[in-house]
Formats: sequence, C-alpha cells, structure tokens
Amino acid sequence: MAHMNIFESDPFSTVTMTDALQRVDFQPTMIRSLINFTPVPIRNEFVSVEERDGTLSIIQTSERGAPPEKRGPTEKRKLRVFKTPRITKQDTITASEVQGIRAFGSETELMQVQAEVARRLNGPVGIMRDIEMTWEHMALGCINGVVLDADGSTIYDYFVEFEQATPAVVSFDMSASDGSLREACVNVAREVAVAGRGLIRPPAGDTPWLTALCSDAFIDALMKAPEVRETYLDTSRAQALLAGSAYGNSLTIGPIRFVNYRGSDDGATITIPDGDARLVPNNAPGIFQVAYSPFESFDYVNTPGLPVYSMIVPDPSGRNMFVDVEAYSYPLFMCRRPEVLRTLRAA
Repeated sequence: MAHMNIFESDPFSTVTMTDALQRVDFQPTMIRSLINFTPVPIRNEFVSVEERDGTLSIIQTSERGAPPEKRGPTEKRKLRVFKTPRITKQDTITASEVQGIRAFGSETELMQVQAEVARRLNGPVGIMRDIEMTWEHMALGCINGVVLDADGSTIYDYFVEFEQATPAVVSFDMSASDGSLREACVNVAREVAVAGRGLIRPPAGDTPWLTALCSDAFIDALMKAPEVRETYLDTSRAQALLAGSAYGNSLTIGPIRFVNYRGSDDGATITIPDGDARLVPNNAPGIFQVAYSPFESFDYVNTPGLPVYSMIVPDPSGRNMFVDVEAYSYPLFMCRRPEVLRTLRAA
C-alpha cells in the first residue's frame, strides 16, 4: 500500500506543485474572456495607483512680443494604496484513502498518488474550481464598480476609492420603434467616451467598442424589441433573432455588442440582476487590471506574484495520518476608471 512519507518527495514540493498547477488550463470564464484584465505581477502585498487629474484649457491669443501666458497649477496628483486580498482553500487526504493503492513499484505508487492529488486540485469539484469561481465573482465586482467578499461585505468600492459619483442607470425603452433604442446606445457610448477623458478612443467604422453583459430578461427583451426586429428583418442579421442557443445569443446595435451573460447556476451567487446589463469598454488599456502578490512563503519572497500557488502540508501531530492539499491566490481585481461603467435597464 502507499506510504504517507511519499508526500515528502520532490513531486509534492511547493515549487513543483505550483509549477504543475500553472501549466493546467483553467476553466474559461465569460467576464475574463470578454474583458481584458491586464495581469500585473507584484513583489509585495500592496498596489500603488497614482492619479493625475490634468485639466486642459484654451490659450488666449496675444500680440507678437508679448510675454507668454503662464501655466497655472492645472495638474493634481494623488496616490492611493490597495492591499491584495488572500483567498485559500484546503482539502484533506487521509491515510485510509490511499491505503488501497498497491505499490507495484515506487514509480507506479507515486503516479497514482499524484493523480489523486491532481483530482483534489483540478477535478470537477476540486479546489481550483472554487478559486476560479471567486475570480469570476471579483471580476463581476469590477464591472459593477464594487468588489464584494463571499459574505457580501465590501472589499473595495472603486467609486469611493477614486472619488467618483455612481453613474445614473440608463433606461432602454424596449417597446419603442422610432429609433430611440439606437439613439440610447449612441448617447451612452458618447457618455463613456467623454468619461474616459482620452483613454477611450472609439475606432472608426462600425466596429463595436463597448460590451454589454446582459441578464436573461434584458437580452430576451432586446431580441423582441420592435425596433430590433424591424431593423434586422430581411437582412443578413435576421438569423441572430432566430438563434436559440441558451447564453449564445448576441446582438450588435451601433457601438455596443450585447451578450447574454451566464453566472452561477443558482442564479444568485454570481449574477447580473434580472432586467439589467453591465456596459464596459473593450480593450481599454489600464482600466481593468488584476495584480497578483507572491505566496507567503520563504520560497517566494520578493518574487513576482503568480495567479495561484499549491502545497502539501503533512499531519502536524507527527502521526502521519493525513496530509492537507492547499491552494492560495492573492489577486486584486481593479477598475481604475469606475466613471466609465454604466448600468443599462430594460424599461
């Protein structure tokens, strides 16, 4: 049978296990696949964000030979410091759970124990699935402007942190057929571009540069809106109205691509409120970031942070009755320009 001190071998060292975990493909999640969260590995547990609020002004004309107009104090700076949160989970493998593994050879025994550890980490209900779900929850918090903890408490309210007022909800009249739906899309796009203050540069042409992550009720109402149906009728886009795949539906109106968002299956843990949509800019560098701090171990002191770490912890009593499989992550999902976020609501 397997012997418990097999976990003291190199394949189960913290460095080796973390390296192996990095090479396993993570399950794709919709928000992080649609929105570019720029990864920022850091060497400590704090992130500093410097804000420069520059004001542009028109220069008064003057006569040749006159002294230039002196520039006033138009640029204000402010430094904010954020601490990366810590998320971790543990699973226990007992001696009785591996005693049925017959040791035909040390290599075979090692491989079977490795497979069990991998299942606890990356299996369908492994620790990594919960960590990835937590990442998705934090990413959703970013596009809401408020990142929440599992108990509902606030980790960071970026509207408060960056001293920005929460934008008003934008109402979409789904019953109108007079062009007001497209007008609402264009108007809210203008708002976002202006709020971005040069960081957001809409592309030329008809390429959508905003994404609206929609609840089921919002996308369903949009699909049935008279203005949408009349516009798409007898065009190459008509097929989009007939698409019946759940969570595969998407529509483009002006600068906005509307996508049906699927959250957690319970409809409550990770979700967009029914009838709402969350509007965010595409590929806007610097707006959305995720900083990773290093593991709290001497093995990783002053090294750039990785998304996730894993380790084996033996039975501390010395009885060798179990080992704990643990995974750690230190991510700070950030929205550095919350003023560009908008909530859309089906009226």
